[in-house]
Amino acid sequence: MIQTHEEVKEYYGNTIQKTEDLKTQACCTLTKPPKHILDILELVADEVQMKYYGCGLTLPSAINGLKILDLGSGSGRDCFIAGKLVGENGHVTGIDMTDEQLEVANKYLDYHREKFGYKKSNVEFIKGNIDHLDELNLEQESFDVIISNCVINLSVDKLKILKEIYGLLKPGGEMYFSDVYSDRRIPQSLQKNKVLWGECLSGALYWNDFLNMANQAGFTDPRAVENRSIAVDDETLIELVGDIKFYSVTYRLMKIEGLESECEDYGQAVVYKGGIPENKNGFVLDDHHYFPVGKIISVCGNTYKMLHDTRFKKYFDFHGSWNTHYGIFEGCGAKMPFSESGSGSDEAACC
Repeated sequence: MIQTHEEVKEYYGNTIQKTEDLKTQACCTLTKPPKHILDILELVADEVQMKYYGCGLTLPSAINGLKILDLGSGSGRDCFIAGKLVGENGHVTGIDMTDEQLEVANKYLDYHREKFGYKKSNVEFIKGNIDHLDELNLEQESFDVIISNCVINLSVDKLKILKEIYGLLKPGGEMYFSDVYSDRRIPQSLQKNKVLWGECLSGALYWNDFLNMANQAGFTDPRAVENRSIAVDDETLIELVGDIKFYSVTYRLMKIEGLESECEDYGQAVVYKGGIPENKNGFVLDDHHYFPVGKIISVCGNTYKMLHDTRFKKYFDFHGSWNTHYGIFEGCGAKMPFSESGSGSDEAACC
């Protein structure tokens, strides 16, 4: 394990110096950020952006005033964006184990405080290994949202991390993160390859193993928000990975009591009232739940709770009760929750 950690620090501290040095698209965000994120990016320091190695958009809606934790914060790009989104009353903590990345992040604390017009910085960085969150003296149930961008795959004990994340979240909080997944289990021989590991491929979880781990950690009913297939263009790496397919997927994991293993029908419905600045016309919960303003949408019990028992409650009207159970909610299935095209799978819709 120690050797793997040292290899990761070497890869992201010295081997690659900028995004263009990566050999695959795994640690690159290809989806264009929404306008409110693009506007903030214009304020983020160039060096911070140059050393960004994320694979998705890990900044959820409605986080003003919240306490955020970023696992594997790197140069601090997502932390600084989150620092603007949470406002002066919110706080963002970034954790990373690579000295070179932390040096860049800390160098620009005052730069972004001034850019955002804050009296004091609401962002801090801690040196630490996400495989050992329990050693960092973080307060249990103290974070509203935990984010991570293409880092969990680099960890050795992913189940341990998920369990510790669950403990750090407040009730009703969520883990909102992007990472790399595969359509089958990665052979041990490939997991020992330094370049494949550093490129976020050989540490990728088989998607069904991830779903099982998430449930073991307490995160019932993980929801995929978006996905895309990852192209491996380097000839040497193509020969190594063979037919294995890789995907960048953004998931949200909710810390909610009472979620069921299947999507059950209780005859409930919700209406998005609006009010989230970045979601004026409608709210996206996941890749198969879009709620236009003012429209009554039938939902399963789990979706009802994900909106009712979280920070999203004040933005919705809720209809129905738990008095009558009507069976399984139509559309549930156990197929792969994302497709090669990256557009999501309608057949995999949970409800």
